[in-house]
Amino acid sequence: MANKGAFYTGTYRNFFKEYGYSQHEITRRVEDTWEQIFFGDDDTKIYYPVGDDLGYMLDTGNLDVRTEGMSYGMMIAVQLNKKDVFDRLWKWAKTYMYMTEGENAGYFAWSCKPDGSKLAYGPAPDGEEYFALALFFASHRWGDGAEEPFNYSQQARKLLSDCLHKGENNDGYPMWNPENKLIKFVPSVEYSDPSYHLPHFYELFSLWANEEDRTFWTEAAKASREYLKISCHPKTGLSPEYAFYDGTPNDERGFGHFYSDSYRVAANIGLDYEWFRGDEWEIEEATKIQAFFADKEPEDYRRYTIAGKPFEEKSLHPVGLIATNAMASLACINGPYASWHVDLFWRTPVRKGVRRYYDNCLYMFSMLALSGQYKIWMPQK
Repeated sequence: MANKGAFYTGTYRNFFKEYGYSQHEITRRVEDTWEQIFFGDDDTKIYYPVGDDLGYMLDTGNLDVRTEGMSYGMMIAVQLNKKDVFDRLWKWAKTYMYMTEGENAGYFAWSCKPDGSKLAYGPAPDGEEYFALALFFASHRWGDGAEEPFNYSQQARKLLSDCLHKGENNDGYPMWNPENKLIKFVPSVEYSDPSYHLPHFYELFSLWANEEDRTFWTEAAKASREYLKISCHPKTGLSPEYAFYDGTPNDERGFGHFYSDSYRVAANIGLDYEWFRGDEWEIEEATKIQAFFADKEPEDYRRYTIAGKPFEEKSLHPVGLIATNAMASLACINGPYASWHVDLFWRTPVRKGVRRYYDNCLYMFSMLALSGQYKIWMPQK
């Protein structure tokens, strides 16, 4: 069983401990990271409670609330057993972001103002997939509530069903292409975002989604692993923000390079390997990404072509990139650059200031994963 992932063994490796940090240090660091990001000072926190039972995650760089951040906050909360925060975020999302009419009915508006008014009436599929798995984990960890929206598992199954079957009655567009099983950048377009591909999530959807959709999710996991192979550069390991279904960069809107969205690919392949040993290719891929950044200083991180050519433009989220490169070590713990990237991450504090939101979401995920606390919550027996 040693070469099987945590889904099969139930064991989550504590990479920090394996690299020499004490359990006391690790426990304190995880708790402190949570406190800073969710309840810290005005220059650090990104979570804002509202009234008695609501709360939101603020994109501090754009001063809006996004499904990305809301679903990330929920995933972090369920991993750390913070039910109050989870329920506040989920109720806020259902109250203000959920759409009940039009071609996107059943989806969540990807951007709202902090007062809850919608800034957009379209969804971003990365939010939906995180919402769904966070809800399943909440159901398994805490049990379903008797009333909406806290009947977590029913909410998750309904959302996933809408994601796949929307458009069958000419009522909109599905979030996954039904033929190639690849997630779309947004439902109405026919191209993808490599960082949206979460095969480890789809493996779990294949167990817990509506029975008629389970085969689709099994096939989607396989399709996404293959798609990552063709969208990541064979030498650098870098992927574009947007890519066509054949894996080539889609630069129609200037998103065909390695930039903010792309950072998540390293974290995703790391977690897929930790949970499922998804594909041995992930070891190579993680090592290539880590090698590319091993000779670069964080203050000089840039936008890059996927072949590795730097632009003048600096990274907007260097702390997030440090975090995801460290999380790639989940797939290559004995790789030549793994401990170096983990140590760099450990020595990097949470980000403060205007652009802290995205960095610190990725930071918290990496902190959880590398301490063995980003877990699959199975149904209660």
